[in-house]
Amino acid sequence: MFSKMWIKPSTSDCSKQIDRLNQALQRADAVVIGAGAGLSTSAGFTYTGERFQTYFSDFEAKYNFHDMYSGGFYPFGSLEEYWAYWSRYIFINRYQPAPRSTYQDLLQLVRDKDYFVLTTNVDHQFQNAGFDKKRLFYTQGDYGLFQCSKPCCQETYDNEPVIRQMMEQQKEMRIPSELVPHCPHCGRPMTMNLRCDDTFVQDAGWYTARSRYEDFIRRHKHLHVLFLELGVGQNTPVIIKYPFWRYTAENPNATYACINAQDIYAPHEIASRTIGIQQDIHSTIQQLIRT
Repeated sequence: MFSKMWIKPSTSDCSKQIDRLNQALQRADAVVIGAGAGLSTSAGFTYTGERFQTYFSDFEAKYNFHDMYSGGFYPFGSLEEYWAYWSRYIFINRYQPAPRSTYQDLLQLVRDKDYFVLTTNVDHQFQNAGFDKKRLFYTQGDYGLFQCSKPCCQETYDNEPVIRQMMEQQKEMRIPSELVPHCPHCGRPMTMNLRCDDTFVQDAGWYTARSRYEDFIRRHKHLHVLFLELGVGQNTPVIIKYPFWRYTAENPNATYACINAQDIYAPHEIASRTIGIQQDIHSTIQQLIRT
């Protein structure tokens, strides 16, 4: 529905764009937040550098990978090693609070609004920050859930108790064999509920959340809606970015806003109703709170 002509919203004066976004927030009947990895990065969930060194220097020395992301693909020789790595990874990126208050600040902006969150993030930080879980749709899974590695059923399982046990009992980058999780139905090893391939389990909760999101979009499609995109890159634009453009084009009362540290752009068809802010998301949200 869009031509191949793109515009890059003016970012020369971020203060003016922030004023426009503040006005759009004030007049919005509803806010739809679309959150990508850049939001969690801004909140302090970095996978390299000092944070990686703090938690994984022993793994780096032994296995010679240099960031958490690469570690997730390392061919560990045993499930005991695999889960020593992943339990530590899940614990610091799912069960520990974010290093910065970005998610709590975002909630402060929209708490009194009719809002919904669509996110490709799997760190569960929206719910940890106090967002209403009935207004959240995690499309790509949750670090806090296990599933069968070769799904024998469409079920997921909360993993916090066993992840904490793995953290407490691991030694020399291995967990005790008795803590290796297995499917209660077929006995196969468990894995994380992450959309990496066609084995991803979409359980009943996933479908319920999707229905709530679709209903929210349907009920607000003619109202003043702010589609607020935060830290969405080019890995999965079909989940958040492209639909937000389409919803904005279809609703003359809608506004599309994008905050991203990287390049931002939009189709020229919605240029007049696009707000672009190319700077750190955490800083931008704090500026919005102060205005």
